[in-house]
Amino acid sequence: MILEAFARTDPGPVRENNEDDLLIDVEHGLFVVADGMGGHASGEVASAIAVETVQDVLLNAHDPDETRLDRQALDEDDAIRERLRYAMNQASVRIRREAIDNPVHSGMGTTLTVLLLEEETAHFGHVGDSRLYLFRNDRIKRLTRDHTVVQQEIDAGRLTPELARIVPHKNILTQSVGYHGPIEPDTSTRPVMPGDVFVLCSDGLTDPLDDEALAGICRRTPFEELAEELVQQALTNGTEDNVTVVVIRVEEL
Repeated sequence: MILEAFARTDPGPVRENNEDDLLIDVEHGLFVVADGMGGHASGEVASAIAVETVQDVLLNAHDPDETRLDRQALDEDDAIRERLRYAMNQASVRIRREAIDNPVHSGMGTTLTVLLLEEETAHFGHVGDSRLYLFRNDRIKRLTRDHTVVQQEIDAGRLTPELARIVPHKNILTQSVGYHGPIEPDTSTRPVMPGDVFVLCSDGLTDPLDDEALAGICRRTPFEELAEELVQQALTNGTEDNVTVVVIRVEEL
C-alpha cells in the first residue's frame, strides 16, 4: 500500500500551550491523534505518553502473548483490533502511573484516536471525542462515535445533533485515556480503496465545523494543502481550542 500523509497542529487563539499530540508513520501505516487534558501542562504530558505508548506497543518487539490472547480463537483482524485495545489500555496505565509518581500531574488524561493501515485494510480504535473520518467519492463519513455525555443524550433521543453543537457541556467525556482508569476503546476494521482520504482530528476542528463543512473543504482543497486548510478554517470559524489534523491518502493498494 502506498500512502501520503500531512499534518498540522495549532494552539489556537485562546490557549498558550498546545496539549494535542500526533504521530505520522507512513512506513508502518500508523497514525495517531491525542488531545490532552489537565492543568499545569499535564494535558500535553498525557497526550505525549499516549502517542509514545501506542507506537511502542504496536511497532516494537513486544511479546505477542503479553495480551493474554487465545491466538487460535481470533482471526487476523480480531487479533489486530485486540492489539489496538491493548496498546490503548497500556497508554492509560502509563499515564496513571506518571500521575501517581508526579502528583502535579494528578487528574491528567487524553483522548486517543489510532489508525493502522495495512494490507488493503484500515484498523482503527478510539477513546474520547477526537475523531476519524473517511472522505470517499466526494462524501465524508464519520468512523468514530464520541465518548461524551452529549452523545449519550443524542443516542437516547433527548437531544438533537444540531442542539448538541451548542450546549455548554458538549465536551464532557465519558471515557478518556488515563483519567478514567481502565478503558473500553471502540475498534473497527474496514477495507480501503485507492483515493480514500482519512482525516484524524481533535475536537478543536469539529467544534466550529460540522461534517458537511468538512466535506466541502475536502472537495475543494488539493490534498497536499488539506491539513493546513482544515486548521485555518477552524481558526477562522472561531475555535477556542488546540486544533490538530492528520490527513492520509491511499495512493495505491
